[in-house]
Amino acid sequence: MKRVTLGHTPDADDAFMFYGIASGKIGSPYFEIKHVVEDIEKLNKRAIDHELDITAISAHAYAFIKDYVILNSGGSFGINYGPVVISKKSIEIKDLNKCKIGIPGKMTSANLLLNLAIGKFAGTEFIFSEVPKHVSSGLVDAGLIIHEAQISFGNEFRKILDLGRWWHDITNGMPVPLGINVISKRSLTVEEIIKFDELFRNSIKYGLEHLEDAIEYSMQFGRGNPKSLIEKFVKMYVNALTIDMGEEGKNSIIALLQNARRNNILSYDHLLFIDSDGKKIQSYS
Repeated sequence: MKRVTLGHTPDADDAFMFYGIASGKIGSPYFEIKHVVEDIEKLNKRAIDHELDITAISAHAYAFIKDYVILNSGGSFGINYGPVVISKKSIEIKDLNKCKIGIPGKMTSANLLLNLAIGKFAGTEFIFSEVPKHVSSGLVDAGLIIHEAQISFGNEFRKILDLGRWWHDITNGMPVPLGINVISKRSLTVEEIIKFDELFRNSIKYGLEHLEDAIEYSMQFGRGNPKSLIEKFVKMYVNALTIDMGEEGKNSIIALLQNARRNNILSYDHLLFIDSDGKKIQSYS
């Protein structure tokens, strides 16, 4: 049995995806899993240093890592919704890049989307859950919010820009790629990578088939939010593309990173995916 480290975030949607595995309802004779729970930006940085065998990362962060394969399962895609820029002030979108904006991490997909949408801006990094607080205090002019804060920011703030809708419009309806799961080809063989992808897919399916139990499990990662909000958030980001991103999901990840490369925001060599038949690794430039 292969011992592997598995990184995921302390967020309800990640917890939901791993419920089948974490609860022991979905097992594998091939893997002994050690769960490592960290904020997404910490996982992004740990992937750069190749500290984890399997981990959730931002789609943006994939440009900075080597020798990880993107799993077909476990992706977080917005369907005409995504990260949101909020403020207590009335700000025109064209003026956002002149503002001081709180961001949840430089390597988050939300930050990359905002750079694509408004150009370079002054971003101040905070733990994602603290961004609204710093907008409220006036420490920053606006905040880029992710996770359940996208749907719970309340009447205190104005919605300045919905980056999910912006991406949907400029790509003629592509889903917005936010989080992905990657697996090291340094420490696992192609056969093991494919077996884990299948295990993860089965865990996600189990959660969807046992929705009430999986939501209850996810509540421990809900940061005190009500069950109704957590269920709404999970249903937004655990969708058909989470089970298997297929060509639609792959193309959206490729489009995001190619767009950033064309705009001289980042560079990368290639992207590694499991092919649609789940039998080999494919490379895209």
